[in-house]
Amino acid sequence: MRYFVELSFRGAAYHGWQKQENAHSIQAEIEQALSTLLSRTIEITGAGRTDTGVHAHQMVFHFDFDQELEPTETCFRLNAILPQDIALQRIRRVQDDMHARFSAQSRSYQYFIHQKKDPFLNGLSYFFRPELDLELMNQGARNLIGKKDFSCFSKSHTQTYTNDCEVTAAKWIQMSQSSICFQITANRFLRNMVRAIVGTLIDLGQGKRTPESIAELISTKDRSKAGFSVPAEGLFLHHIQYPEEGFI
Repeated sequence: MRYFVELSFRGAAYHGWQKQENAHSIQAEIEQALSTLLSRTIEITGAGRTDTGVHAHQMVFHFDFDQELEPTETCFRLNAILPQDIALQRIRRVQDDMHARFSAQSRSYQYFIHQKKDPFLNGLSYFFRPELDLELMNQGARNLIGKKDFSCFSKSHTQTYTNDCEVTAAKWIQMSQSSICFQITANRFLRNMVRAIVGTLIDLGQGKRTPESIAELISTKDRSKAGFSVPAEGLFLHHIQYPEEGFI
């Protein structure tokens, strides 16, 4: 039987999602908790990777188990084992061919920026003081929409079969007088893509680029021509969409 698990986490204490040698990862913490609870070695498959320091409002993983589990009780007992910065939200039975990574229809990220020093946002938002023109940044963001080769925003030397992604939404929102949020949805994302896009749009918001230049930049496929990569602390994996018929 296959189970999908939704969770949220604060990524500051971890070297990203993926299990790796000599590094503290979210996947390793969860596998240890599941293996302890179910008294056998359990391996999980996540919806994707998040880098060191990146957070998640919603992450999803799946695992297989040969016995039927009671979702609410299992979720409660796992949360009692897991550290405070990882919280499971719910567990659901799914069809055997549902896959946390490959069955995802879209993924959404949010990037938070605050422009007035705030100790309560430290580690959860990027403190960037200079003034930004949100309207210009939104004009530039509209040039991201569509199916394109986003090599110019990708970390170099990554092993992907294609750098094509289809972005369906990209916009900046004024959250408060001194805080803003960038929201982007696509069928898939490249490594470092959102952080590079945000850095490039920050350049635009400071008048260092024009909205029209974003389309030209994408056509170059050249990472060196894009903006800086903003810190991980402001980035959240926000939502993953799956076909509803896959759930039991």
